Amino acid sequence: MDTPSLTQINQPGAHRKVDIRCDECPIRYRAVCAHCEGDSLDALEDMKFYRSYEPGQRIVWEGDTLDFVGSVVSGVASLTQTMEDGRTQMVGLLLPSDFLGRPGRSVAAFSAVAMGHVTLCCFRRKPFEEMMRTTPQIANRLLEMTLDELDAAREWMLLLGRKSAREKIASFLTILARREAALQRRKPGDRMQVELPLSREAMADYLGLTLETVSRQVNALKREGVIEFQGKRGVVLTDFARLVEESGDDADGGWIS
Repeated sequence: MDTPSLTQINQPGAHRKVDIRCDECPIRYRAVCAHCEGDSLDALEDMKFYRSYEPGQRIVWEGDTLDFVGSVVSGVASLTQTMEDGRTQMVGLLLPSDFLGRPGRSVAAFSAVAMGHVTLCCFRRKPFEEMMRTTPQIANRLLEMTLDELDAAREWMLLLGRKSAREKIASFLTILARREAALQRRKPGDRMQVELPLSREAMADYLGLTLETVSRQVNALKREGVIEFQGKRGVVLTDFARLVEESGDDADGGWIS
């Protein structure tokens, strides 16, 4: 029997059992199950289900009870918080392999909305929390992912607080490139293509810039040969090392003082 594609299993707002084995999953070695093998992987295989969302569809609202946790298999979701006066701020993105939900806490701290077609690999909260207690590989991997997220949040504080508009946009593109390369288990290189998960308006909101500034800086990077456009959302990074320089970081992602 052929394995169905992600397009075939997408049913907005629905979840069902599908015949996609964990060892064939595109996020297999980046998600919360990365260290699981044998019986523990089989247990997750039996427990999982998929949920799919259309662009703009709510995954969870801030303050809602979230009865499942899971990993993003494909697509990108935004994380936002709302102030008492109704103002909202995008505070993060969920990219493929990122984890949604927090074991031990049933109330969502953020709103999550699909920015494109999103597929989640989900686990009911209670069975997953029980498995965490009996399977150290899952708890250890979740700790690793949490620490990585903390490092990323600190780097984002630097980006928003100190970097120029050009550096912000270049940094955003290098983050996408490094994540894409990590999923493919290789290093980012020249002439690699990434898909922009956000419109320019959403990029402006996320990066703390105006729409006009985003358009001007993106076009400048294109004019100077650092990037090329491919279709509606595709961006070809023609010179990754140059892009890293433009971001104000060194080759390992650290800030150049």
